[in-house]
Amino acid sequence: MGWRETVRNAEELVEEAMKGNDASHDAAHVWRVRDLALSLARDEGLSSNPQSMEIVELAALLHDIGDYKYVRDPSEERIVENFLEEEGIEEEKKTKILGIIKGMGFKDELAGRANGETSLEFRVVQDADRLDAIGAIGIARCFTFGGSRNRLLHDPNIQPRSDLSKEQYMEKDEQTTVNHFHEKLLKLKDMMKTKAGRSRADRRHKFMEEFLKEFYEEWEGKA
Repeated sequence: MGWRETVRNAEELVEEAMKGNDASHDAAHVWRVRDLALSLARDEGLSSNPQSMEIVELAALLHDIGDYKYVRDPSEERIVENFLEEEGIEEEKKTKILGIIKGMGFKDELAGRANGETSLEFRVVQDADRLDAIGAIGIARCFTFGGSRNRLLHDPNIQPRSDLSKEQYMEKDEQTTVNHFHEKLLKLKDMMKTKAGRSRADRRHKFMEEFLKEFYEEWEGKA
């Protein structure tokens, strides 16, 4: 089986597995992360290594399948592993792809608990996913997700939670949409792991800060 056919099959799997998700975690999010990851990989010098680029592309495509926020059936957690086996992905490459996917989450990096995966392939895929969570797209995704969960837009009496544990972060009912910026999104710029990711994150981070300044002024009737 050729590589492009494997990619097409992965794209079809993404569309099928994520078709019921809200627009914050739909197939379009995956396409953006894939494009960002490949672009970061080129900026970081991986384009001369075809196998690394293949690992980056497939990990980026499959990274959100089985996301705990959307899993409807425990069997969904094995979809990616089953897919890689069915596609005949060699063991070493499969192990790297699964390692990237399983180590990407923000929740597992809270309170200084960085995961053990340090490969450049991992870093560009994680940075790409985090870039899509900030900036203009990140703002749109944040409010889309909050609306899908009937979350409060903002409540000045509910302060952002600091020093979150993994368990507290996963308890989404305790959040307001605007507080999510302070609890996660504004932290991502300093958590980027590649030079290319940090460069792009800086611009997106500033855009979010400007948005929040305007948001609070409008909320308080000052603008």
